[in-house]
Amino acid sequence: MGGRWVFDGHIAGIGTGSGLRAVVGIWQESPFGPFADVMVQLPSGRRILLAPAEKVAEFIAATYSFEEVRVGEVSAVLAGQTLTVDAGPLALQASIGGRALLGWLLRTVPRPLAVHTRWLTAVSPLVAAASPGTRTFGTAGNGRLEHYGVSDLHHVSSAVVSWEGEDTGPLSPITPPVTFGFSSVPPRPSLARVRTTVVESLRSRRPLGPRQ
Repeated sequence: MGGRWVFDGHIAGIGTGSGLRAVVGIWQESPFGPFADVMVQLPSGRRILLAPAEKVAEFIAATYSFEEVRVGEVSAVLAGQTLTVDAGPLALQASIGGRALLGWLLRTVPRPLAVHTRWLTAVSPLVAAASPGTRTFGTAGNGRLEHYGVSDLHHVSSAVVSWEGEDTGPLSPITPPVTFGFSSVPPRPSLARVRTTVVESLRSRRPLGPRQ
């Protein structure tokens, strides 16, 4: 795979009344083939990765920060206006609502430009000002550089979420922001069409592996 990895698909950000926050990645194209993963931050602040395979877990844990990594079946199905997730201790069903104002604005930018790494580096300060906690470019784990190219955005209108069999409360803003990496998802629960590009910097040619 060299020093450049591209993931194309969707990211859903969900917050609940209990304080649990979840970021679901549904990747139609990736260096690992199609897969889904979930990053969960508990009300205590503990960060947990739910990944479908060891090689996926290894890569994600080397790029983001977690206190715990669990490998097991992760299913995320986006069908019409419904997102259904079954990932070990997490069960989630969300209804996808209308396109956000930012989504309409994003659609005015041609997608080849919207996902280009130079464009994302340039607009990152503007994105951070418009959506606190959100950035399109930054430094990831092990010295890697990461770019988030979002080309559409829909609100999540409702969600039922359980963790270890317990309901986690009503759909709520994602506050405080999640702290897996340099960027959070937007505060309002949403589903984004996204291309994520991770580049290994020339200064850090390290073996893959979870950070200590």
